[in-house]
Amino acid sequence: MSIDFSAADARIASLIERAGLPGVAVCALGPDGARFEKGYGFRDAGRAIAPDSDTMFGIASMSKSITALAVAILESEGKLSYDDPVYRYFPNFRVPGAARDAVTLRTLASHTSGIPPMEPLEWSIAMNSPRRDGEWIRAMRASAPNPMATIDQVIDYIASCPYPTVGAPGENMSYCNEGYAILSYVVDQAAGMPLEQFCMERIFRPLGMTRTVMDDDCASARALSGGNITSLFERDEAGELVCDDNWSILPPFRGCAMVKSTARDMAAYYRCLSNGGVHEGRQALPRAAVDALVGPSIPAKEIACYGLGLYKRVKCGHTICEHGGGLHGVSSKGGLLLGEGWGFAVLCNEGDADVDELMWTLYNAAMGLPLETPHRWFVPVGRPFSDPEMLAGRFVGHEGVPAVVTVTADGGAPVATVSGRETKLAYCGGTRFLAMDAEQLERTRAQLEFLIRDGRAWGVRCGSRIFVNEG
Repeated sequence: MSIDFSAADARIASLIERAGLPGVAVCALGPDGARFEKGYGFRDAGRAIAPDSDTMFGIASMSKSITALAVAILESEGKLSYDDPVYRYFPNFRVPGAARDAVTLRTLASHTSGIPPMEPLEWSIAMNSPRRDGEWIRAMRASAPNPMATIDQVIDYIASCPYPTVGAPGENMSYCNEGYAILSYVVDQAAGMPLEQFCMERIFRPLGMTRTVMDDDCASARALSGGNITSLFERDEAGELVCDDNWSILPPFRGCAMVKSTARDMAAYYRCLSNGGVHEGRQALPRAAVDALVGPSIPAKEIACYGLGLYKRVKCGHTICEHGGGLHGVSSKGGLLLGEGWGFAVLCNEGDADVDELMWTLYNAAMGLPLETPHRWFVPVGRPFSDPEMLAGRFVGHEGVPAVVTVTADGGAPVATVSGRETKLAYCGGTRFLAMDAEQLERTRAQLEFLIRDGRAWGVRCGSRIFVNEG
C-alpha cells in the first residue's frame, strides 16, 4: 500500500513551528517498503545543522519496552519467568507491607508492584551528572541520602520508603522507574551478561539497528554517532531556549531510560514488534517474546492499558502499542499498528516537549484518518460528576520535588490546584477528569483519575503516577 505522506509532512512542520521545538526527527516504516522519514529544525548549539533519521537522540523511557523484551526473550528460553518473585534475584528486596512472593517481575514490568512515586531516579541524576546545575538539581542533591549509584542503594530505599504503597501487588498501575532499574539487573543475572550486551546481541543487531546503543554517560553513543548526535535543549524560566550537552547520568537506571537511537532504528524496532518479531522476512525475535509484550494477554480497549513496557489501545479499529519518554533534552514517542507492519518514531531534543500530535499525525496517515484526528481517551462528556465531595483532598507524589494536587468541592463543582496552578476540571466519565488551566482553558495541565474507596478518594492517578491522599 502506497501512502502519500506529503500532507503529514506539512502538518508536522506546522506543529513544530507552532510549538517552537528546536529539532525533531520522525520516521514511519510500513509494509512493502512504505516509508516516510525526515528531520526538522536543528540539532546543534549553533542552530545550523538539521537532524535527520540517522541523528542519534536519547529515547528516555522508550527504553523500557526494550528491557521488557529482553526479559521476555529470556523467558522464552526458560531462563526466567515473568512470574518469578523479585526476591529470587535480590534477596533483600521487599515492598513494605506486601507479601514478598506477590511482587514479581511482571508486577515490576507492568508498574503494578505497589511501589509509590519516589525519588531515587531524580537523586541518581542529580548526584551523578556533575555538569548539571539549577534549582531542581541543587534541591535533589540537598535531599539525597546517598549517591543512588548502585541498584542496592535503590533496593534499600524501596524497603525503607516512608510513603504509603499504592495498592497490593497487581492491583493498581502506577508508573515506577525503580522497577525497570531492578529488571535491568535481573537480565544481567539470567542472561549471564550485561543487559547492554544482551540487547546489542539479541535485539539491536538482529534488527539492523546499527545506530542504537544503551550506555550510561553517552560516551558510546557519541563514538557510534560519528558526530551525528543532537545537542540538548531546555526552556529557562523566561521560556527562552537554552542549549547544553550535559546528558543525564543515572547509573542504576540503565534499562529504564538510557538507550540512544535514531528515528529510523526505532521505527524498525516497532515495525518488527508489529510483525510478530519478523524483520526483513526472517524471525529475528522469538514470537513468544513479542506476544508477551503486545499479544492477546494484554487487553485492547479504547482506554489505554499498560502491559509490559508498552501501552496498548484501540483507535478506529486499529490496535496501537506505544510509549513515550522524557529526560533533560529528550522528548520521544514510539509506536506500532499491531499486525499491520507499521512502526513509528518521533524524537525531539527539547525536554518536557509534547510530541503526541506529531505521532498522531503519522498514525492517522497510515490509518487513512484525517490527519488532525485526536487520540485522547480523556474526553469531556458534557455533564457534571455526581459525587464531587468524594474527590476532596491533598494528593502528593514524591517523585523528586513533591508534586501536589489539591481538590476542593464545597458542595459544588470540584476545583483542583495542580503543582500550584489553578485548574478547572472537565468530567470525562468514570472517575476521570481533565485539569484545564484556569487562565488558558485550551491547555491541559493533567489527566486525573481518582481512586475511591469507602466514599473517599484515597488516591489520584495524575498522568501515570498515583498520588496518595495525605489529607
